[in-house]
Amino acid sequence: MTDTVRLTRLPSGLTIVTEHMPRVETVSFGAYVAAGTRNEDAAENGASHFLEHMAFKGTEKRDAAAIAREIENVGGHINAYTAREQTAYYVKVLKEDTALAADIIGDILCHSTLHPEELERERGVILQEIGQANDTPDDIVFDHFQATAFADQPMGRPTLGTEEIIKSMPREALSGYMRRHYGPERMVIAAAGALDHDNLVSLVEKHFSDLPRVAPPAPEAARYTGGEYREERELDQVHIVLGFPSPHHTDRDHFPTLLLSTLLGGGMSSRLFQEIREKRGLVYSIYSFAHPYADTGNFAIYAGTGEEQAAELVPVAVEELRRVQRDVTEDELNRAKAQLRASLLMSMESTSSRCEQLARQLQIHGRVIPVEETKAKIAAVTVDDIQRVAARLFRAKPTLATLGPVGHVPSLDVIAGKLAA
Repeated sequence: MTDTVRLTRLPSGLTIVTEHMPRVETVSFGAYVAAGTRNEDAAENGASHFLEHMAFKGTEKRDAAAIAREIENVGGHINAYTAREQTAYYVKVLKEDTALAADIIGDILCHSTLHPEELERERGVILQEIGQANDTPDDIVFDHFQATAFADQPMGRPTLGTEEIIKSMPREALSGYMRRHYGPERMVIAAAGALDHDNLVSLVEKHFSDLPRVAPPAPEAARYTGGEYREERELDQVHIVLGFPSPHHTDRDHFPTLLLSTLLGGGMSSRLFQEIREKRGLVYSIYSFAHPYADTGNFAIYAGTGEEQAAELVPVAVEELRRVQRDVTEDELNRAKAQLRASLLMSMESTSSRCEQLARQLQIHGRVIPVEETKAKIAAVTVDDIQRVAARLFRAKPTLATLGPVGHVPSLDVIAGKLAA
């Protein structure tokens, strides 16, 4: 801990972490639940996201309009998100409204009614959201990629769920899921900004005292399968995601992988952007990303291109994956380090980002990671590390997801053969 970061664990098991940020006038406050899509059974896929919606639809003392009105009356913002391993509920307010923030987040997590009429209304909203995702090819292609990389298991299921499951999901499934997972041992309360730690602990003790004690089952271990998904659609572009299994959060190769992603496709100076967009004009959008999880990860490249351009784009991208295993310069590694370090430091100027970082670090590492420690790990990565990790990733079985006019996209076997050559 630092002078500005403090942590308290209540007897219930609820963890509270805060960071006092001088010279700001706001507070970001959030409840971060260590449960998401991968914690769902097959029959309840989408329950985490459905609950996220329903939390704002009424409690024992507030209806949906009152929740929105009370926050907006003081100029605050309230929101939530669902991920594969976490569901978050958070609010940002002026410092004098911190008590209201704790009251409302505690109320929606401890006293949601899941009112049947609101549930049916929100069921329709989520079905519209699923429909919108299905109609957005550069969005839904990532669901197909995830489902192919982790076939027939929770890690591969869509966060939104499917139309069939959402249409028939009963209220009891949502309430049961909430009782199993939304306990104090599975939750971190984080806050950052113009706050006093002891006062915030008192607020949490008051407003989160009704959380149920839970003993949820451990999520199913992820099993990377890889493979190919190919869907022909009448679109102007073909959307391509090519990926590989990658390190989990605590793997020693975590930071080399992040830097590899930055170097390959993390900005306008990256290899993929320069070679494929700037030199060849084959795409408008191309980038890479690394998504670590608790026990696995994904590294992937996304590109959207024309039907005929795909035949040139994919071999060029594959050649960059081969080249980075043997040819990395100190200059480009240093540039990637500067980008990653700047992104880290810039995010710390936001109360919302810092609030989320505190919670995630506690849930992943069991402690708050000092900034200097992270900077040191970034600085310690060498050219040899980048080349070694590139070989580790790109010699594994690939996953390929394509959507659109896919006729000129090489098959997975052809891509895998080129990478292995």
